[in-house]
Amino acid sequence: MFGTDRNQLRQMYKTAWEKFQQQQVLTQLEIQITDVIKEHAEYHDFVLQLDQDFSPELGQSNPFLHMGLHLGLREQLATNRPTGITGIYQQLVKIKASPHDAEHTMIECLAEAIWSSQTHNTPPNETAYLKCLQKLLQI
Repeated sequence: MFGTDRNQLRQMYKTAWEKFQQQQVLTQLEIQITDVIKEHAEYHDFVLQLDQDFSPELGQSNPFLHMGLHLGLREQLATNRPTGITGIYQQLVKIKASPHDAEHTMIECLAEAIWSSQTHNTPPNETAYLKCLQKLLQI
């Protein structure tokens, strides 16, 4: 969706956010991006700071990664890929306080699946990912 260039990715967030604030017409992708940004008031300032690094070792979470996980999850939900993810989401929404809280729970599994895929240099394991998501319903 965005490519692999960090600056290009961050610029896309910044441009969408600026256009939203100036009440300009947004593309469908920009609407999706600004919807996620709006839900994360704690990240509003970071969206405009393109050069900042975030260090997990110092307890910092990367707002662009976090919001990107939301966008990725929403794409999965829209296409029900992997098959069954939409049903899991609908059940989690009933359990959690809000759809956004359900997404936060689910993106932990998504991040784990991505990390495992990158670490082992393999395609994402949809079966393991779905098992992680299904375990969320047992809590």
